[in-house]
Amino acid sequence: MLGPVILAASRSDRMRRLISAAPVTKQVVDRFIPGETVSDIVPIIKDLTGKGLQLTMDVVGEDITTPEQAAHARDAYLALIDRLKDLELGEKVEMSVKLSMFGQALEGGHELALANVRPVVEAAAAIGTTVTLDAEDHTTLDSMFAIHEELRKDHPQTGCVIQAYLFRTEADARRLAEAGSRVRLVKGAYKEPAEVAYQQKHEIDKAYVRILRTLMEGEGYPMIGSHDPRLISIAQELAHKAGRKLDEYEFQMLYGIRGDEHLRLAAEGHRMRVYTAYGTDWYGYFMRRLAEKPANLRFFLRSMVSKG
Repeated sequence: MLGPVILAASRSDRMRRLISAAPVTKQVVDRFIPGETVSDIVPIIKDLTGKGLQLTMDVVGEDITTPEQAAHARDAYLALIDRLKDLELGEKVEMSVKLSMFGQALEGGHELALANVRPVVEAAAAIGTTVTLDAEDHTTLDSMFAIHEELRKDHPQTGCVIQAYLFRTEADARRLAEAGSRVRLVKGAYKEPAEVAYQQKHEIDKAYVRILRTLMEGEGYPMIGSHDPRLISIAQELAHKAGRKLDEYEFQMLYGIRGDEHLRLAAEGHRMRVYTAYGTDWYGYFMRRLAEKPANLRFFLRSMVSKG
């Protein structure tokens, strides 16, 4: 019940000011976003990869309003890639990008976003890694998929994200489950209307399993984005039935959530990739993490009370 309320608050400037000003907020945000700069995040990268984990890095920020901000987002990712080059980690650390950061919603936004993200994809490929295009609200997806298709012409390892709660996603999964594709399946974390998305958890979970079966039985590389123990178990069963080896799919979870499970899956030989965000424009990302899981919200509220 609270999820839609929190997602609405993620778009509220007033709520942004109130939550940002709360003394306890930074301590809680640090659970999900462990740094503001590339220098902050390098020790995290070294620590996690040293434990046998892989990462996908997200420079937080969205809803930019000028082409200059979009160029700044591009340059932030290029600076990250420059530091990753020195670490020589290759595909152990990839990047996730939101096209809204690259100007997708501005005038001429489709072409602008493509022009800004292309050098990031090229730079990632040059150091032996890749980029995954994050899914945002349903109005942006046709553009995202078109950009994904264009980028894959030269860089076929470029990934994309699909969201189980959208009605369209089963058809998208069938189209994307081809040789060489990399597809991350998540439940979805935006406030979507009933006309385009399932609203009940059990409906979303059922759709997730149907879509995951399509990906596992296809010829691409599925990336299971979930913290749900039941879905993780089902994913393992589907992979086994499809005859997939452990290096033919991977699990992905958020930094700060179920860290012990990250290590357990990696110890079992699974590819386990940790979605790790950093940066100063953390508000939208943080609020979606609260909306996704009641335990995250309880953690935040308990911290506010205990520090009050």
